[in-house]
Amino acid sequence: MKTHTGEKPFSCEICNHKFTQKGNLLCHMKTHTGEKPFSCEICNYKCANKHYLLLHMKTHTGEKPFSCEICNYKCALKHSLLSHIKTHTGEKPFSCEICNYKFTQKGSLLHHMKTHTGEKPFSCDICNYKCARKHYLLQHMKTHTSEKPFCCEICNYRSAHKGNLKIHKRTHTGEKPFSCEICNYKSAERCNLLRHKMRMHTHTKSQ
Repeated sequence: MKTHTGEKPFSCEICNHKFTQKGNLLCHMKTHTGEKPFSCEICNYKCANKHYLLLHMKTHTGEKPFSCEICNYKCALKHSLLSHIKTHTGEKPFSCEICNYKFTQKGSLLHHMKTHTGEKPFSCDICNYKCARKHYLLQHMKTHTSEKPFCCEICNYRSAHKGNLKIHKRTHTGEKPFSCEICNYKSAERCNLLRHKMRMHTHTKSQ
């Protein structure tokens, strides 16, 4: 009944987050202690909650029960679908206070903030490469294996990353999908747009 009344009698002493059930509070406390007792038998994924582990397992089974009604996008997690829907609505509720760049997901904003703080917690074991996101590190590791499975159909360009090939193709099409909201600057790459905003418009926001 507490879910209907809105009553949340169990609160975290560290961050003051409140819950309707004591069990949820106990699970939440593991985010502060770093305890991750549930681990995947296939990969090295670990988590604090059994529910999260069950969701993670769908990434191995290929199960994608959630589908978009607008396009053919399918995913394993409901929150991933909700985030995807925002790509159709254009909703970007999370914005950076420094450069005003906006995101559909809070997690993307948190990762973006590391570009301002300079935080790079992921490092390569082979060279001195460091980065802000694990995904970037996994992409970087391919530079050591020389694996380049993605090739351009127009020229002889090859890449280790699908994203780089997509960006490269814009040199042929002239496509510049990233545009500045303040001036008429356009770019083929998001990182160039971010640099432009920081260099040209950061002072505008502070005025």
